[in-house]
Amino acid sequence: MCGIVGYIGPREASPIVLNGLRRLEYRGYDSAGLAVLHDGQLALRRSVGKIEHLAALLDRQPLAGQVGIGHTRWATHGAVTEANTHPHIDCKGEIVVIQNGIVENYRELKEQLLTAEHTFRSQTDTEVIVHLIEKYRQETDLPSAVRLTLQELKGSSAIVVLSTHDPGTIVAARLGNAGGVVVGYGQGEMFVASDLPAILDHTQKVAFLESGEVAVVTEQAARFLTLAGQTVEKPMHTIPWDPVGVAKEGYKHFMLKEIEEQARSITDVIRGRLDLDAMRVHLEGLSSFAGEQARVIERIYTVACGTAWHAALLSKFLIERLAHIPVEVDYGSEFRYRDPLLRSDQDVLLVISQSGETVDTLAAMEEARNKGLRSISIVNAIGSQAARLADGVIYLNAGPEIGVASTKAFTSMIVASYLLGMYLGQERGVLDRAQREPLLQSLIELPGLVERVLGNDQQYEGLAQRYFKRRDFLYLGRGINYPIALEGALKLKEISYIHAEGYPAGEMKHGPIALIDENMPVVAIAVRDHVRDKMLSNIEQVRARGGIVIAVATEGDQEIADKANHTIFIPPASPLLTPVLTVIPLQFLAYHMAVRRGCDVDQPRNLAKSVTVE
Repeated sequence: MCGIVGYIGPREASPIVLNGLRRLEYRGYDSAGLAVLHDGQLALRRSVGKIEHLAALLDRQPLAGQVGIGHTRWATHGAVTEANTHPHIDCKGEIVVIQNGIVENYRELKEQLLTAEHTFRSQTDTEVIVHLIEKYRQETDLPSAVRLTLQELKGSSAIVVLSTHDPGTIVAARLGNAGGVVVGYGQGEMFVASDLPAILDHTQKVAFLESGEVAVVTEQAARFLTLAGQTVEKPMHTIPWDPVGVAKEGYKHFMLKEIEEQARSITDVIRGRLDLDAMRVHLEGLSSFAGEQARVIERIYTVACGTAWHAALLSKFLIERLAHIPVEVDYGSEFRYRDPLLRSDQDVLLVISQSGETVDTLAAMEEARNKGLRSISIVNAIGSQAARLADGVIYLNAGPEIGVASTKAFTSMIVASYLLGMYLGQERGVLDRAQREPLLQSLIELPGLVERVLGNDQQYEGLAQRYFKRRDFLYLGRGINYPIALEGALKLKEISYIHAEGYPAGEMKHGPIALIDENMPVVAIAVRDHVRDKMLSNIEQVRARGGIVIAVATEGDQEIADKANHTIFIPPASPLLTPVLTVIPLQFLAYHMAVRRGCDVDQPRNLAKSVTVE
């Protein structure tokens, strides 16, 4: 959840680090801090609250120096106070550390360090790290002290270290899946960050740390080591994202910008992956799942968290229909704890994640890997841990998604799952050319249909103005649009703080119908498909009890419009792709409700973009 930025080079470090932290605000945080090394001295500035508070402090008390590190903290151990804000410093004021993650054995380590007369200034688990490095630095160099420290830690951590005795060096390390560590290569300057957007203004050439690796960074280069001290050769990646893409570009909020970008982001998922001469799907990252390797798959476990889990539910409909492979869907946080019955020669793990760094999803990958399963990742963040661990990867190509509440990444996940289902179907021989042709044509037409849905923003805003004071909403859907009911409810509660429930409509009479009265708006997804008449019945049942119905229906469906209080029309589309269209009005509705309620749309309270600790 926390953000990390580091800089070493000829320029002043503070403004670069501070700007990098601003780029990471979407991750969620409650305090921020910065440390700069200058003339053999370390100086810290820390503040509770938004980064602007830290910026104001730096205006009053500037920090000079060409080496610096910064951090945005989301409290796990200790209250939200300046003393608990990162960076943390050792007893002598010679070493500072910032960290993402949790030290699971920090109590035991802290007792040992207190016995050795180390002085603690905070309640955090992070502070044991800086004191351990302090202990080992007395006997060896800084990189070795960091390696020895990490060998004592239990749990996952990403750390960055500065020392007055090593003024031309930043040391970064990664242990487990607590979050990414990216090393950026500039011209005579180097960068360290937890996420790419923090440094894309300065470089697009990067290397990624794996678990158990240490980076020793100077202003000219970086070298990489294992925890045992062995040298590691790291490839350099060129990231194609445009730094301008992380700017709001005139939009009031990133979330609104990202909703409006969905016609383009869906096009980018499809781009280069369709062979219209052969009517085939081409997924370069899945070459190891072609032909016979696809035919031997007997079951897929799809694992994800949050919004991505709703995409995982949709993947079940898509893959089972298109590839004829049974799919089980699990929450990443539950998968490993239920000891799933996995068969290494027949089962495949599919993980879906925007960041590729979600700790529960990565833990599920490790569980499957330990049992010999192959894995496929659908992921947005290039070079992320989920992408690197997988045997095959489908990148969403959606570009940076800054708003905490996912929008364009979600619809891209649906399209990527559709592509995966088609790919496996063609490789397994269950989709012949005649069957593939209309499926591909529907996909080609999808961005244009999305553009039409995006054009109805005034209607969504009008509904929000009417209902933003309501305290409870119920979302209903059936079949492939049931996950969209879940996603619509999640969006509303994430950013507007209105209580909302998503339900399969057939379950309404098994409990939720007791809640329905004239104060309960019910959002019903009732497009023309094989369960449309069932949804019509649900709408009538809600109206009979005085409930307010907001229906999402197919253009021209006057019967639904006559039954509902309000109707949002979407254009006709392939039943398998209607979720892409039905979710967009629900994204807009949640957005405008949150704006009307004065909520922080891009950074909802208590939430973070990437959950990197359990």
